[in-house]
Amino acid sequence: MKKAIYQSLIELSSNRINSFLLKSFTKSKMSKVINKSFVKVFNIDETEMEKPLHQYSSLQELFIRNLKEHARTIDPHPNSMVSPVDGILADVGKITEHCTFHVKSQDYSLTEMLGNPHRAEKYKEGTYIILYLSPSHYHRIHTPFTGTIVGRWALGNKSYPVNELGLRLGKKPLSRNYRLITEVKMSNNKHYSLVKVGAMNVNSIHPTHTKTEIIKGDEMAYFTFGSTVILLFEKDTIQLEEKIKAPIDVKVGMKIGSITK
Repeated sequence: MKKAIYQSLIELSSNRINSFLLKSFTKSKMSKVINKSFVKVFNIDETEMEKPLHQYSSLQELFIRNLKEHARTIDPHPNSMVSPVDGILADVGKITEHCTFHVKSQDYSLTEMLGNPHRAEKYKEGTYIILYLSPSHYHRIHTPFTGTIVGRWALGNKSYPVNELGLRLGKKPLSRNYRLITEVKMSNNKHYSLVKVGAMNVNSIHPTHTKTEIIKGDEMAYFTFGSTVILLFEKDTIQLEEKIKAPIDVKVGMKIGSITK
């Protein structure tokens, strides 16, 4: 019961008024009283936190916490692709010739995801990776490859559930959620897009990287409420590690694949 209540504070609800109230409480100093219990319920490792638990003044501040400087190791090989988040690599597959991909028993249009057919065209026959972040996870997003940012744009003005239940039962939740997309050109002149999908009823994505050049492992943004990240790659851009079989737990900096030459 307690876990379900705490999860609702982070993933919010389908009711906009309820979401507003939950969001307000989560950001208030009153919510600090449940921080210790939240950490215990979700088995969060306090030794990784940048600050001692008692220094987080609200549940929101705890949720968007930074980690200690060396809590995550970024795989150093220049051709490696690393996980951009702590989370569950929930699905991976090929972007079909019809420009759709399959997520939790639903098909999603690549054009809807990226906003127009021109952007979607380059990713035909490419690869998608979906990563789901639960309340237990560190909620900052990093870059999987070094490269040059060639585009940033936002889409959507509504948010719907992005947790597993929402993906399974919702009506195209990913295509309707507010999302921020960053497109990056890599050293092999191929592109990937990192799609950050916000929680329901609140635009909860906060960019932190403003430069054009980005180094593998750099922080790009953070989520203030429940969230999902989708990576989209051009054809013949990456080769996944053989051990990566969805679903699998991943952490920032963990090698999940390699860039192709």
